[in-house]
Amino acid sequence: MQRAVDQRERPIAISAGGARLLGDLTLPAEPRGLVVFAHGSGSSRMSPRNRAVAQALVDTGLATVLMDLLTGEEEAVDLRTRHLRFDVELLGRRVVATVDALGSEPGFGALPVGTFGASTGAAAALIAAADRPERVHAVVSRGGRPDLAGDALARVTAPTLLIVGERDPQVLRLNREAQALLAGESRLEVVPGATHLFEEPGALERVAALAREWFLRRLGAAAAAPDVSRKVD
Repeated sequence: MQRAVDQRERPIAISAGGARLLGDLTLPAEPRGLVVFAHGSGSSRMSPRNRAVAQALVDTGLATVLMDLLTGEEEAVDLRTRHLRFDVELLGRRVVATVDALGSEPGFGALPVGTFGASTGAAAALIAAADRPERVHAVVSRGGRPDLAGDALARVTAPTLLIVGERDPQVLRLNREAQALLAGESRLEVVPGATHLFEEPGALERVAALAREWFLRRLGAAAAAPDVSRKVD
């Protein structure tokens, strides 16, 4: 996979409801859009799977932000209680805060935004799309729990791609049920032979390719016509 000739990486910090969240921003030369990653189920911005997908996006000209949606103190509590990782309303608010904060950044704040969520982070990504329809123009879920977004699903108008492993039957069923509730364009992509973590040879690469195609098309369209109401295909 060819890497972008010029890309800049730097840490960022965002204030969200009194919490200071840490993240990593990667900017390729002349970015076409910005994708905010939402982790879940005890993961963090250091998730190797999400970092692999993020690099694939950067390689094609998309800026990425990988955020820790919990503070260090909260992560320590969650390791014991395992409840904050399922607090999708909290995680959703923090993705919204990230989208809002990045919108004021000079140089890339005006870029069309996509959100990428894994596991419970998928619900947070969808909540952000529901709450910021004018900013979030595409959503991708990897092995996610979009069903946890609840009533927000009916307010998601951004085109949404749900990626699930063929050998992840419970999550596949939940994704099908959630897809039926989405207000906008959606597609369910089942990766053959893949389990929940997409650890099989070629599975994660397939996820990255699907996400790349989805974001490039939708964010590219939003950048070309930012003031025109978007229509589904």
